[in-house]
Amino acid sequence: MTRTLLLLLSLVAGAARADCPPTPALPTAAQTASWAAAAPDRGPLWRISRGGHSSFLFGSLHIGKADWAYPGPALRRAWDETEVLAVELDPADIAPALAALPPPAPLPPGLARRVDAQARVACLPPGVLAAFPVMLQLSTLTLLEARRDGFDVGWGQDLMLLNRAKAEGRPVQSLETPQEQLAALEPTAAELPEVVDGALKQLQRGQMRTPLRKLADTWVRGDMKTLADYARWCGCADTPAERAWFKRLNDDRNLALAERITALHGAGQRLLVAVGALHMTGPQGLPKLLAAQGFTVEPVHPAK
Repeated sequence: MTRTLLLLLSLVAGAARADCPPTPALPTAAQTASWAAAAPDRGPLWRISRGGHSSFLFGSLHIGKADWAYPGPALRRAWDETEVLAVELDPADIAPALAALPPPAPLPPGLARRVDAQARVACLPPGVLAAFPVMLQLSTLTLLEARRDGFDVGWGQDLMLLNRAKAEGRPVQSLETPQEQLAALEPTAAELPEVVDGALKQLQRGQMRTPLRKLADTWVRGDMKTLADYARWCGCADTPAERAWFKRLNDDRNLALAERITALHGAGQRLLVAVGALHMTGPQGLPKLLAAQGFTVEPVHPAK
């Protein structure tokens, strides 16, 4: 999931039937104060040091629950010790890129009917997703399904940090362009039927929620070993086409992300980098790539 999905979710109408994904309820002032005061650390956090100064690398989750949208003690200290927030993509850059996209190629009729049927299950207005690439459509349907378990993109950690940065006037650096993210998200023409079919089967069979819950629980604990095995238990990388698409979406972006983090840090900026936690896993994970570029990488949470 990417910040691109925020724009799509803004199109979602309120729930009209009892079986619709519930619309997230805004917390009360008392809840906000209580959750902010008692927030524990969630998600993996590293200190990365090179050239005489330190930055921080935070593995974020793009969805969350209402009480997760507040930083714990270690993340607050990382905020205080840095001066620039670096994220995959600033949502402010999304709308122009989406507006410039050519109309998506039509899906085969059978797949198109299945996407439309799933949009009706999610209580979306007819045709509201049609102008967007199919993987953004499916990602939006997945996020709506996650609402049934109390998750929402509005409570994601990176959005929480972005809102705080903009409220405080902290500079925000995007590590990618919208065009790069959209290109990574889309399967090739040969992969597309299999990848779309796999995602639709998970949605239609009600099999999307279990891996999403496991992902969230694993992220909260900072369990990097289980996160590294995500492709084995997500149900989203079971075929050669799905595995090729997932590798391009996740692993293949990491080298460019690491190079841009290195360049910003090397320019003397003390960064808090918030990038999706799955980019921290495996031999091409960001902590290993940054260590290979001369950074001292120290776990902060969970601490060794």
